[in-house]
Amino acid sequence: MLSPTPSDNPAHLELLRILEQHPEYSQRQLAKALGVSLGKTHYLLKALLGKGLVKAQNFQRSENKLGYVYRLTPHGVAHRLQLTQNFLTRKEQEYLALNREIAALREELAAKSTPASSFRDSA
Repeated sequence: MLSPTPSDNPAHLELLRILEQHPEYSQRQLAKALGVSLGKTHYLLKALLGKGLVKAQNFQRSENKLGYVYRLTPHGVAHRLQLTQNFLTRKEQEYLALNREIAALREELAAKSTPASSFRDSA
């Protein structure tokens, strides 16, 4: 079993996935895609930049407006794949545990519904 690491933040995984598909997104567009505030997006992006998983490259968006393209580094791509594997492993384990719990609850209901229906029939 893969244990979560401090960088197994689901928001980091989602941000890396979005950046891989849309490196041209502004922080405002990233915030909208993530469904979080602009400040949270800035915080997440800064963490990924600090870890060397993403690099920012300048580009001209319009006449005098400077923007950035956020590119995943090779380390960033590898890290995204590892985060995806960890996330998938955790979700599969949750799925199996949930299936066991559902089966146990169904058995409990089946065992308790038989006497209850007999009780109603005799009344």
